[in-house]
Amino acid sequence: MPQAPRLVADWFDGRSARPMAVEVWIDGGRLHFGERSAPLADLTWPERQRHGQRQILLRGEGLLSFGDAAAFDAWAAASGRGDSLVVRWQQSWRLAGLSLVLIVAVLAAGYRWGLPWAVDATVAVMPASAERALGEQVLRGMDADWLKPSRLSPTRQRDWRERWAAALARARTGGGPAVPEHFEIHFRDGGKALGPNAFALPGGDIVITDALLELLDDEPDAVTTVLAHEIGHVRHRHGLRLVLRAGAVSVVASVIVGDFSALLAAAPAVLASNAYSRDNEREADRYGRALARAGGADTSRMAVFFERLAKRREASVDDSPVAIAFSSHPADDERVRFFSEP
Repeated sequence: MPQAPRLVADWFDGRSARPMAVEVWIDGGRLHFGERSAPLADLTWPERQRHGQRQILLRGEGLLSFGDAAAFDAWAAASGRGDSLVVRWQQSWRLAGLSLVLIVAVLAAGYRWGLPWAVDATVAVMPASAERALGEQVLRGMDADWLKPSRLSPTRQRDWRERWAAALARARTGGGPAVPEHFEIHFRDGGKALGPNAFALPGGDIVITDALLELLDDEPDAVTTVLAHEIGHVRHRHGLRLVLRAGAVSVVASVIVGDFSALLAAAPAVLASNAYSRDNEREADRYGRALARAGGADTSRMAVFFERLAKRREASVDDSPVAIAFSSHPADDERVRFFSEP
């Protein structure tokens, strides 16, 4: 019977810093080193790499160090310790490249199809109370960091609320689309960072900035249409979908334990910039146009809104990364035609 191949190693017993030179060989399902032995199942074997020494970890008995990596690899192969599939894969640049391509493909497919499916499934099971709690936390955070109390007088705020209430009442009696049971309008000063802006938070809170109302003070129908558009986001829970997508890694934990802290970090910027997908924007546009028209508003006045926003952009008035993106999803001309067509 051929003798098992042997190799010299330095044995560190875990008690002394001084190594002991020992012969190492494999026989009978055990690793022998000097006068000692250990079951192969109790060992941690090193992965083959291009450089560096090899070490075998011994459970409770220190480790064996092999300074000559090439000699160790040859000894391990001769002793029947071949490379695992993972190690062989790592040592092949072709297989490593294929792995990278597969990983990128899986991530892309997950983002394109898996993430929307997961978000839709989460939205379907999340109760309205949890969504409102999330929205309230987002609003508190934005009030602390982004927003200031409105500069509009109480009388002016009341005038706007009464105008919108009348339009919604006409829409309800005039066969307009269903209006969400819960939504609340908040007036805020967004300063230069937010500019003329309106955005819907999860749960139904809608923020409208003073700058938007000042920009369209003489165009109440345009303001009503903007509000109806934001109600469309509430109706279709776009804000919740957007926040969940932004914090997709922590979605499951957030829903299960009710800890929304990981989601809140990304929420203000994505909501304030209206970073919805084109499909979400078109869905809110269709809903908003129908609701505003049922409420008696002339939605073609949105052309004035887009024109004034364009002038502000040309004058670089809104240079903040979260300045209103209402006019960019989809393009201005397409939306002007949409709100103006019969």
